[in-house]
Amino acid sequence: MGSHCSSLDDIMEEDMHHWYTKFMRESPSGLITLFELKTMLEMNGMTDEASSYVDQVFFTFDMDGDGYIDFVEYIAAISLLLKGEINQKLKWYFKLFDQDGNGKIDKEELETIFKAIQDITRIYDVPPEEIVTLIYEKIDVHGEGELTLEEFISGSQEHPDIMDMLTKMMDLTHVLEIIIKGLQKKPVE
Repeated sequence: MGSHCSSLDDIMEEDMHHWYTKFMRESPSGLITLFELKTMLEMNGMTDEASSYVDQVFFTFDMDGDGYIDFVEYIAAISLLLKGEINQKLKWYFKLFDQDGNGKIDKEELETIFKAIQDITRIYDVPPEEIVTLIYEKIDVHGEGELTLEEFISGSQEHPDIMDMLTKMMDLTHVLEIIIKGLQKKPVE
């Protein structure tokens, strides 16, 4: 078998016992801390923005706010990202983007997240400033410089190009594969 699954859909089809075994092998306490997540993702040397993004992902997955991701939260998060309805995903994206928790996304919050995503994925196709400008030109119909949850969801759904861009930018397949499969030891070069 290769080091990566051909599709995360294949992973979702595995039985729950197998998932649980993988989870417990990587986190014998039954809980993943933020530190453990960053260790799994090999965060050493990442920018502050990338580290902040991982913090934000962790806190959105930590649904009960206890500082840990337990098995139920782990499965719920993976299921949402892989199989969730578009409205559920958009709500999750919004929560992730709304770093200060005020119920609105401003341009700076969105740009910070997109820069962090690019730092993690190492894909720099489009500058974050251009992405943010495009999103706000199309979705921020009142020109307030902030998006509410309702504006974000309806605007994203009304503009397939924005939806496609968000879907590609927010693809956490690589992150999920690392978490699911466990930290793979790299060969010494």
